[in-house]
Amino acid sequence: ISNHSSGKMGYAIAGELAARGAEVTLVTGRTALPTPAGVTRCDVLSAEEMYRAATAAFNRADGAVMCAAVADYTPETCADRKLKKGDGELTIRLRRTKDIALQPTRDIAAAIGAVKGTRLVAGFALETDDEEAHAREKLRRKHFDFVVLNSLRDAGAGFRGDTNKVTFVSESGNEPLPLLAKREVAARIADKIETLINE
Repeated sequence: ISNHSSGKMGYAIAGELAARGAEVTLVTGRTALPTPAGVTRCDVLSAEEMYRAATAAFNRADGAVMCAAVADYTPETCADRKLKKGDGELTIRLRRTKDIALQPTRDIAAAIGAVKGTRLVAGFALETDDEEAHAREKLRRKHFDFVVLNSLRDAGAGFRGDTNKVTFVSESGNEPLPLLAKREVAARIADKIETLINE
């Protein structure tokens, strides 16, 4: 599962897994990135569409890699037409999704983690402080097998650019990786998945 902000990393992982012989379904938000060879792509436009597509794909899957950064907040109201530029400021009120009865942004990773059983599920965490504590909390709460932790304090890490610096966080400990090209990070993630599946 990938979206625009996490696209390069998500697409690199999908391509790496497909190159190793996996049947990969990539649920993706709007982006101009090309579909990796051998990957089945499912485009979605909203968080709700991503939830439906991801949970449907997981019903047929042996595992999932969750790297989309889906919004935790949603607009209080939605305009039915384009908002024209005017004088003064524009204020958009946001509400936490749990407070919205009609169109909540559902926690896709938690929903998949809750029904994963023995299947493998990996997730991402992008943090700015108390990085390991937050990653471990996400590992536990969402029933992940491991978390790929990004710290925005590390130069070259995160969604932008062609490099990333991550740490694998699991119940067995931490595995920090050096700064690598995103394609190489994807290969290391695929290695980790293969190791866990073969254990």
